Amino acid sequence: MDEVTLKLPRDPSFYPVVHLVLGGLASRMNLTWENLQDLEVALDSLLERGEGDVTIALRVREDAIQALVGPVDSELEEELGRDPGREVGLRRILDTVVDRVEITERDGQPWVDLTKRFPVTAGSGA
Repeated sequence: MDEVTLKLPRDPSFYPVVHLVLGGLASRMNLTWENLQDLEVALDSLLERGEGDVTIALRVREDAIQALVGPVDSELEEELGRDPGREVGLRRILDTVVDRVEITERDGQPWVDLTKRFPVTAGSGA
């Protein structure tokens, strides 16, 4: 499994850097434009929350891209742990665009773990 790690400020001017790296991985994996956009929406939605630096670890698997984003604050951790019900909030957005959303612990702090699966096609692979 390959991994690319970025540490950057949560400033919107850095979002294109995340998109560039993600686009490179998506190209390598022969992802569809829709899958790439889903991942961008998920990451942008998380980057908009919180303050300070954030680390994004993108892991490439044969049939998925996993993104670990963190550390996150307790408010975001709580929001993502709630059942969204009919509310159109962050949890519902993430559930719509990625296949799995979990809060995990890394170095004693909460992180968001996202997984976007895709069909394996000829010519794709890490």
